[in-house]
Amino acid sequence: MNAMRYFRHPGSDGQRQYEVLRACFLERLPAPIVAERFQLTAGNVRVLRHRFKQGLLTFSFRPSDAPGARRGTSAEVRARILQMRREHPVSAGQIAEILDEEGVEINVRTVERILREAGLPRLPRRTRLAIGQTLDRTTVPDTSRKLASHELKGRSVSSDIAGIFLFIPFLEQLGIPKLLSSLGLPGSKPIPALQYALSFLALKLAGTERLSHTDDHNFDEGLGLFAGLNVLPKCTAMSTYAYSLDRKTIDSLQGGVVTAGHRLGLYQSPTINLDFHATPHWGDESVLDKNWVGTRSKGIKSALTVFAQDSTSKLIMYSQSDLRRSEADEQIHEFVAFWKKIARSVSPTLVFDSRFTNYRQLAKLDQQDVRFITLRRRGRTLIRRAEALPASAWSRVSIDHPKRKFRRPLVNESRVRLPGFPREIRQIIMRDNGHEKPTFLITNDDQSPIAVLVSRYAQRWNIENGIAEAVKFFSLNALSSPILVKVHFDVVLTMIADTLYYLIARRLRGFEECNAPKIFRHFIHGKGQISIGVDEIVVRFPRRAHNPVIRSLDWTQLPDRVSWLGDRRLRFVWA
Repeated sequence: MNAMRYFRHPGSDGQRQYEVLRACFLERLPAPIVAERFQLTAGNVRVLRHRFKQGLLTFSFRPSDAPGARRGTSAEVRARILQMRREHPVSAGQIAEILDEEGVEINVRTVERILREAGLPRLPRRTRLAIGQTLDRTTVPDTSRKLASHELKGRSVSSDIAGIFLFIPFLEQLGIPKLLSSLGLPGSKPIPALQYALSFLALKLAGTERLSHTDDHNFDEGLGLFAGLNVLPKCTAMSTYAYSLDRKTIDSLQGGVVTAGHRLGLYQSPTINLDFHATPHWGDESVLDKNWVGTRSKGIKSALTVFAQDSTSKLIMYSQSDLRRSEADEQIHEFVAFWKKIARSVSPTLVFDSRFTNYRQLAKLDQQDVRFITLRRRGRTLIRRAEALPASAWSRVSIDHPKRKFRRPLVNESRVRLPGFPREIRQIIMRDNGHEKPTFLITNDDQSPIAVLVSRYAQRWNIENGIAEAVKFFSLNALSSPILVKVHFDVVLTMIADTLYYLIARRLRGFEECNAPKIFRHFIHGKGQISIGVDEIVVRFPRRAHNPVIRSLDWTQLPDRVSWLGDRRLRFVWA
């Protein structure tokens, strides 16, 4: 054997690392020279030196490393491997680690071969908790499951968001638990469909930004009890649930909630606002269409959602996210068909901007006697004609909107023809309304006064404000997936949560016009104790500044039974 070659050209990685470090520390050679000698890079040499100084490299020499030595595993080591497997359910990797600590170096594959030859099968895949590899003093949350009837009696838990139980009477008033049970939603044996849906709703009501943040509530037994569970499901269960849904089921859920809201008189406005919202998606392999996003002033890949809003209550009464950009123009007819099923007719005036649909679709609305107010797409020619009108052609109207800065704009009324529209249509041009250029309104409402029409269109900003609130508190822009059905499910849950916040806010004296974030901050978010008796659920709230407001609410006018918790009576107690 050539001794010089043996040391200058090591045959194994371990020997090479040893010789590299010896040259660095004993011969004090610089990294570039050592790298050239052992066919490495200077960076590799520096990394080896650093790891050696940190104690991350160890070297040992066994007799089997010598040329011609007998290779194999001794009978003592074999017996030790089999003993460990028979006494404890440890994997081959764990056995190799234990033997290494005992001074016996052995490969994991060798351990697997010895176990296989002895007729011992591989262990099934287990969690870190089952293996026992969790950190010391780590509290592991319970696995989510439905609470049995015998587990409810005598149960007493606390919650950091105890105010979420205030929504239960309104859930029962809308009939949502019964609706969820009748839809045939997917579920599992430990977590039935109703409990899954209530878990999603609990996260929405709590303002949880993403499903991945579900783990923030892993130990909140009160939130779990709200859904009829010991704790809320974990992130994986929540994230994958919506993939089992279909559009028909989600539309049925939305239709049931809106029907209940219509029965309670929540949608009584003479105007319905419509608008699109594009929720951006930043995935590298997104298959979504590019849509215009106003906040970024450009078109980006996003999920396009259509919203309809009652102008008076400002409630979202319709949404649809499972649509493509090419289907956008026809969405107004989808809403008309939806609303006719709910209210039997479309008596309110539909208000939307110029990009919502085209003139051909407006002609179809006119044929159905559906009134609308929208903007006319203006060009330079239209603007020049408007600016050339004499002063006598303009008149002032008053807009009944106390918070509006420009309440007395100049208007000019005329009748015009539009491409694709079969007859002349009413046009109203506005000036002195806060915009540099004139605004062109077109409508098929030939009876209402100009001031009423202008006022109705001015309230279209309510839907943009409502969408902005949903983005901020209900995290509407936190797109959970490029799968549009999943996005649609999230949007419908947002609509339900928004309705529940409205129902509770309109009963709070002095807070009737407050938005969801303020109601959550003052009344929902806060500690509380929930105790369950034989026929009663008692929620106790500590002393807080706004307790007198919520205590004064007449709870006797609302349902007081919780159908999914043994039909027990719900009672609130404030300190």
